[in-house]
Amino acid sequence: MKKYLIVMICALISLNVLADKQADRQEVLDMSKDVLAKLYQEEPSVKEKIAEAKGYAVFSNIGVNLVFFSAGGGSGVVHDNQSGKNTYMNMGSAGIGIGFGVKDFSAVFIFHTRDALNDFIEYGWDFSGQADVAAKSGKKGAEGSKAVTVVNGVSIYQMTENGLALQATLQGTKYWVDSDLN
Repeated sequence: MKKYLIVMICALISLNVLADKQADRQEVLDMSKDVLAKLYQEEPSVKEKIAEAKGYAVFSNIGVNLVFFSAGGGSGVVHDNQSGKNTYMNMGSAGIGIGFGVKDFSAVFIFHTRDALNDFIEYGWDFSGQADVAAKSGKKGAEGSKAVTVVNGVSIYQMTENGLALQATLQGTKYWVDSDLN
């Protein structure tokens, strides 16, 4: 009877963990859907570019810049258009430069080549220079950003959701597969 009870408790815990993971996956997919809808509204031609691409990724990020140091973190999903597979990922960034601010932003990566898609999932590094001015709260405010990213076969779109930032940084970003959600 004791063994049966232990097995039942373990099964219930496993089911709860699976339900939590599925809820977390759905939250990321819902975020991705919302970000893409906003991007399509702002840049209608992007929808066709994504449909023709090998795949795409959507990330939600928070970035902080305090005088000479910047840092950020977030999560997202990479979608392979050929297989239909989703790969859930995390990201973290750190950089140096001049600036001050906090912003909540989204990034959409369009992978035009299979190598670019596979390399992003496997290696996930990005090193870029960035100049950014953003002042936005909900639908009020404006943003202007110019990201210079050296990645062949990838287009990147960034949208500020909320925040206030004025910065010029050199930033390193690491993207990695989320072992809990995959």
